[in-house]
Amino acid sequence: MRILIVEDDRPLAAALKRGLSCEGYAVDCLGDGPSAATRAEMHRDDYDLVILDVMLPGMNGVDLCRRLRDRGVSLPVLMLTAKDATEDKVAGLDAGADDYLVKPFAFAELLARIRTLLRRPQDVLPARLVVGDLTLDPVSRRVWRRADEIPLTVKEFALLELFMRNAGDVLTREQILGHLWDFTFDSFSNVVDVHVKNLRKKIDRGSRNRLLTTVRGVGYQLKA
Repeated sequence: MRILIVEDDRPLAAALKRGLSCEGYAVDCLGDGPSAATRAEMHRDDYDLVILDVMLPGMNGVDLCRRLRDRGVSLPVLMLTAKDATEDKVAGLDAGADDYLVKPFAFAELLARIRTLLRRPQDVLPARLVVGDLTLDPVSRRVWRRADEIPLTVKEFALLELFMRNAGDVLTREQILGHLWDFTFDSFSNVVDVHVKNLRKKIDRGSRNRLLTTVRGVGYQLKA
């Protein structure tokens, strides 16, 4: 959903952000250890994954990962490094990293590892998400209402996945923005309302049982 990239190589960070944004993730980038530590600690509930370079100014990735774990930040951490020696991998994993990827790497492999890490919440989630007669497959990125497949944009898919993973809960606009848009986004925009409206039209079209509802003054809810 929302990823924090900590990488001091600006071209690489920018390329990762572009690629991951095209895949529907909200992405923030930071280039040094201390600011990343502060961001991850203060906004631990806003992120779903940290992609962390080992060689960083101010605080290296291994020390940063260890600090996050010592302070109770349990976000999945995927470490990136140009070092492929076994002792370097062991140091990162011992510091609390969940996975390790050596540069240079194929973007497709990075995506696969991200999907794997995001499928490791504390409570194991099914491969497919099902709410009533609505089904979402996170791997193939396909959605069905009964037997009818529903074409969604990248952001609509991410929005629906967020609702389905929190079926029955009322999500505020601020919560939705926090998961699906990066820190640079204008929080006063009506972008959430527009995307929810478009998503509702697609998943509830032709059905008497409306799944996506508005809770006035609070936010939106996907009926469980």
